[in-house]
Amino acid sequence: MKKFILAPIVLALSLTGCAVGPDYQEPSTSMAETYLNAEESGLSTEAQQNEYWWTEFNDPVLNQMIQDMQSQSIPLKVATERVKMANSYKTMVESFKVPTVSLGAGYVNYQMSKNDSSLGPILNPLSDSVSGLPPQVGNITLMDNQHDGVFAGASIAWEIDLFGRIDRQANAAQIRIEQAEIYQSGLTTVITADLIHNYLQYQGASERLEIAKSNLEDQRRTLDLVEKVVRSGYGSELDLAQAKATLAAMESIVPQLEIAQQTHKHRLAVLLGEPLTKVEIRLAQTQSVPVMQDMVPVGLPSDLLKRRTDIRLAEREMAALNEELAASIADQYPKFFLTGSPNLSASSFDDLFSSDSFGWMGAAGVSWNLFDGGRGDAMEAINQARFDSAKLSYQHTVDAALAETESTLFAYGRSQENQRRIDEAMIATDKAVSKAKSLYRAGLIDHLSVLDAQRQQRMMQDQRVAAKLQTAQATIALYKSLGGDWSIAQDAGQDG
Repeated sequence: MKKFILAPIVLALSLTGCAVGPDYQEPSTSMAETYLNAEESGLSTEAQQNEYWWTEFNDPVLNQMIQDMQSQSIPLKVATERVKMANSYKTMVESFKVPTVSLGAGYVNYQMSKNDSSLGPILNPLSDSVSGLPPQVGNITLMDNQHDGVFAGASIAWEIDLFGRIDRQANAAQIRIEQAEIYQSGLTTVITADLIHNYLQYQGASERLEIAKSNLEDQRRTLDLVEKVVRSGYGSELDLAQAKATLAAMESIVPQLEIAQQTHKHRLAVLLGEPLTKVEIRLAQTQSVPVMQDMVPVGLPSDLLKRRTDIRLAEREMAALNEELAASIADQYPKFFLTGSPNLSASSFDDLFSSDSFGWMGAAGVSWNLFDGGRGDAMEAINQARFDSAKLSYQHTVDAALAETESTLFAYGRSQENQRRIDEAMIATDKAVSKAKSLYRAGLIDHLSVLDAQRQQRMMQDQRVAAKLQTAQATIALYKSLGGDWSIAQDAGQDG
């Protein structure tokens, strides 16, 4: 490494600037104009307006849960700290763009050896051991071997970023802030979707549990009737065995639903960062599984590029690595420095601030690694490979996002169709129960037939709840795949 004092040249070059390295170009990708499954699923292709979409469930308890979760979730607070950390890192990097100034002051006392081979001749000749005065040659007073004094001064250093190395590093730090904010937004989406999912699943398990208990009562009455018929000699042991087996099968469903209830309740407590007792108070106000009526606006496939967290993170990663690549290129060019150190120095404090105590030193220089064994070229090659990998990852992320969205669109459409079929079957089952009751009152069928019709009705009710849950889950998955910012402004309340 060689350093040269080239102040005039440095000052001239610093006025012009000549940043090196590639300029970032946003990636371009080809996408279909419309979704393949949008029309088949009966969805709107209007522009996506997905913020606060869960309010379409018209469930005040759910709305309040989401708002509270976003303000008190521990993972979201951790993500906020990551944003703060990224901002601090950027501040640190940008500090290298301005001069570094340090101040110092103190007292000094020292004694030099009279036997020192280099200083001895200065300290010893003609010294007067009686008077104790400093050694003299003629009328010239030489150095005293003992000295004390005070000093105060500053040290200033500045690297002139002629080739843009520090600027590029600062740009990369700014992009890392954007990535931290995107990650925070994406985490909000994931946790909010998880809360909605667990809330709906809890509601579904609760509703299905009530249906199962009603079914058990009906099946117990059915078993009593079958036992009476068998005792009277008109029934068979096969009928009795089938009735007992049906009752046992229904009883086995209850523990499973109770497990599901507790599992989703505990998960809600974790997501909310609240004790279970507080969550139970919230859930005590709930009723059945809410249903969303409005059509989902899916927009265009190209909207995903700006809305999905994974795509935005992948694009910002390319931008950051491009800046790091440029910084590694600029690092191989000369570095220019300006340094200075104004100071005050005197033998006593009284003289420290006089004009004769002022001194200074200034320097301008350049350093350039002309040979480093290929280290600089290797670093540039590494960053180039990282950028090329990020570019490929971006395209893969876009392809995967589009495939996921198409899949969720199809699943959403099929779930809607399933819901319609179940609703039709429910209407038919209700009619069957009504007809069975009429025939029973007319004496044309026995009560066992009525109970069987009611059992079929409740089984269909259970399937209807399961279909509602499937549709709700498909809706959550669809909104997740479409992306968007799900964050709630904490100063804005929700009326539900």
